[in-house]
Amino acid sequence: MSRVLPAEGGLRRVIGDGRALPDGEVALTPEQHLDLYRRLVLLRTYDERSLVYHRQGRIGTYAIFWNHEAMQAGSELALEERDWIFPSYRESAIGILRGMPASTVLSWWRGHPAGWWNPEDYNVASICVPIATHVPHAVGFAWGSALKGEDRVAIVYFGDGATSEGSFHEGATFAGVMKAPVILFCNNNRWAISTPVEAQSAAETLADKASGYGMPGVRVDGGDVLAVYEATREAVEHARAGDGPTFIEAVTYRTAPHATADDPSLYIDEERVAEEKENEYPRRDTGRGDQERGPGGHARSHRPGGSRAARGSRARVRACLCGAAELVRPRPRGATKDSGWVSSSSSRR
Repeated sequence: MSRVLPAEGGLRRVIGDGRALPDGEVALTPEQHLDLYRRLVLLRTYDERSLVYHRQGRIGTYAIFWNHEAMQAGSELALEERDWIFPSYRESAIGILRGMPASTVLSWWRGHPAGWWNPEDYNVASICVPIATHVPHAVGFAWGSALKGEDRVAIVYFGDGATSEGSFHEGATFAGVMKAPVILFCNNNRWAISTPVEAQSAAETLADKASGYGMPGVRVDGGDVLAVYEATREAVEHARAGDGPTFIEAVTYRTAPHATADDPSLYIDEERVAEEKENEYPRRDTGRGDQERGPGGHARSHRPGGSRAARGSRARVRACLCGAAELVRPRPRGATKDSGWVSSSSSRR
């Protein structure tokens, strides 16, 4: 039986701040808890290694997602395999959770043809860099799937800054009117590059905007992987029942630069960053009594590098990334070569 407790400001939590016993629980098996833990470590490892490759000059500008892992791992677990994901650049590695090789994602950041993938192979759309332009894509896909009776749900990820864009408003309005089975997932890390969220909207919370589009709005602790999972699971059920979209505002604080080309020391609160780093995933309480178990435990776990699950995840990512980093530069002639996607025999889910 699931139990999620609301906290101050309507911010839903399950694990809480990780310093005491969990505040609630969700209906997940011990194996699923451990799987969530692996996912958190998998994403963190990819992010850390990609930053290293940028500093070595092997990839260009990179959008860091440090302290966003719980939002991605928890929400993806709540989806069915047939459901579709529409990521922004901040969720560039989310395809790894669906079996996409980490080398494919790193190659995308290199601008290498090995970074192209057929979206139907993983039900993960191409990464969208222009802010919020993929929101109408996700809404249109979800509505079209509903018209065809495919019983699919789409989830689209974007940052707090995207809620100021016209494309977001167009997509959200259309989703509400047509009751599209889509989840609008906002990772509110409080900053749109250097613009604080308080300067972006006069609304008390971004979730408050949902009522204007005729959909429920939920605020959740973006660092609480179990609370994120539970909120997304409810939104999936809501959409699959034909009740339309849900807006999820996952609140966290950006503890890394917006991207590798950014200098956050010019505007960000370093004391707040240090405080968040002390209590972020995967360093929060992630064990049910020992370090090999998953999120939502009763005892402070060891750091993720000390467990078998963590070591396996790290080794897997590093092996993939080493291969991608050594790929030879493509010849210009290959840019006009047919990718073969139209005639591919990829599985349709």
